[in-house]
Amino acid sequence: QVRLVESGGGLVQAGGSLRLSCAASGRTFSGSAMGWFRQAPGKQREFVAAITWSGLSTIYGDSGKGRFNISRDNTKNTTYLQMNSLKPEDTAVYYCSATHGPRYYRDMTEYVYWGQGTQVTVSS
Repeated sequence: QVRLVESGGGLVQAGGSLRLSCAASGRTFSGSAMGWFRQAPGKQREFVAAITWSGLSTIYGDSGKGRFNISRDNTKNTTYLQMNSLKPEDTAVYYCSATHGPRYYRDMTEYVYWGQGTQVTVSS
């Protein structure tokens, strides 16, 4: 059974930082690209960032560019999202996801495995 488990969410003041983690179990994800998405109440799920299986290439959605950093440690089957300079509009449930292959995508339909999400709340 494939399982992705996010952690690291919480309540933080505007301008603060959080690091989200996504631990994969059930199979190795060293051959899969990983992505982070988020969904705020009443809004569609939005692409945040993605990383290739090698970790050498990353892409970001407009909302996190310059503030967020995605990384991975394949020896630990874990992907991270470092979020800095957080804003109230970053408040959302953040989801970790994985593709079948090494390429990353902005399109959530390309991701076949999903975690349960972790809540991030940024207060003003």
